[in-house]
Amino acid sequence: MRNAMTNEAIANQIAKGWKPNFYLTNMSVAHFQPDDWFVSPFIFPILPVPTSVGNYYKFDKGDLARDNVRRKPEFGKVAPMVFGHDTDTYTCEVDQVLIGLDQIKTLDYQRANTPGINDPRRAKVRMATEQMKLHQDIIFANGYFKTGVWNTEYAGKSTTPGTGEFWQFDNANFDPVSFFGGLRRQMQKEGRRLPNVLALGVEAYEALKNNPDLLDRVKYSGSTANPATVNANVIAQLLEIERVVVLNSTYNKGALGVTDMDFVCDSKAALLAYANPTPAIDEPSAGYTLAWDMLGNGSYLAFDQFEGEKGTHTEFIEGLMSSTPKKVCDELGYFLKDCCA
Repeated sequence: MRNAMTNEAIANQIAKGWKPNFYLTNMSVAHFQPDDWFVSPFIFPILPVPTSVGNYYKFDKGDLARDNVRRKPEFGKVAPMVFGHDTDTYTCEVDQVLIGLDQIKTLDYQRANTPGINDPRRAKVRMATEQMKLHQDIIFANGYFKTGVWNTEYAGKSTTPGTGEFWQFDNANFDPVSFFGGLRRQMQKEGRRLPNVLALGVEAYEALKNNPDLLDRVKYSGSTANPATVNANVIAQLLEIERVVVLNSTYNKGALGVTDMDFVCDSKAALLAYANPTPAIDEPSAGYTLAWDMLGNGSYLAFDQFEGEKGTHTEFIEGLMSSTPKKVCDELGYFLKDCCA
């Protein structure tokens, strides 16, 4: 707040036309999302690429997994190994956000001499950062977390499941340990990797942690002082998966002037995948986030500040990013839809 004034001094200022409408320094209302709610940084790793468009090799899994070693004939040599490969392409487009700042109105904040809000530029930079993170989450959801992306999909059912189906998580017949154990073995056999991440929509997570079979497995592990609880870490241990990530990120899907909040990712879906913890061009992963440094400074996410046209007394905060989700190995990602009723 401003320096303290006596009642008489305040009355005199009001009589001269001053209005006591300075902003509070210790409170503001901005629905910035917690950093650990954002999705994209916690699922598939970022792999820098040197150009915005390019190709990469895809070596044949069958040739790699086949035993091609033969007994060397005396005075001779074996036939060379057949080693097939294909190529795939990627494209990194540049996305931008601009946030305006009125320099004249900014003077009111600065002259108030209130440390909480005397630099609106900081708030605008944070707003631009929030927009970039949200945009990345939406890119993740559209690129990975929906039907039609992965070759292997399963659908949850409230009635007896058939081929490619499973009991929904909130059904008493669902055995999560057996179900995910089967998927682990399947991925290990087909993709030569064990899944290490399970991404759960919010409703799917709530249904799974309240599953009767799962609760029964932990109910004797607590005490009066420390009752047994089921959280993402407990689920990961029970299912033998390194990470369970809850997709908490939310957004406004309404047009300008309309607020219609929803979860960025399908809240009833799940994705079981192998995400390479040490990304490299010759290492498999269900997906990579390909990132291009569009300004040549080594960063795929950049911010700048510049003035508007003369006479407008405006300036702009700019956010730039260039990253794209790329499904790399189909056999290392399983999508589960309708996980709960």
